[in-house]
Amino acid sequence: MVLAIIISLIVGFASAWIIQFIRIQKISREVKSMGGMLESEKLIKETLRKENAMAFQLKETAELELSAKLKEAQTTIKMMDEDILLLQKSNDETEALLKVTQPEVHQLKIKLIEANNAILRYKAKYGVLKN
Repeated sequence: MVLAIIISLIVGFASAWIIQFIRIQKISREVKSMGGMLESEKLIKETLRKENAMAFQLKETAELELSAKLKEAQTTIKMMDEDILLLQKSNDETEALLKVTQPEVHQLKIKLIEANNAILRYKAKYGVLKN
């Protein structure tokens, strides 16, 4: 009887030990799996951070290029405006000089401009102008 109790205790202890060993193995595998998943998430996060930094850098570069082009365009427009003003001034001076030195030519020029304007008005009125 004592032998049966000892065998029962040994079998019970062995069974409990085997069950606990299996549970510990299962938990160990889950911990390793979670560790792998955590490492994977860290790598993904790092990759996304690098991609984000690169995208921000590309955006900054594009903004700097566009800013430089805008400044260049503004400078060109300013120069063109100054040139237009100079041309207008030169035209006004030439017109005044032509009016004083050759009034007949000046009158003919004015009549020619008026005639061209009248022709354009008639063409616009009757739909003859083509784009």
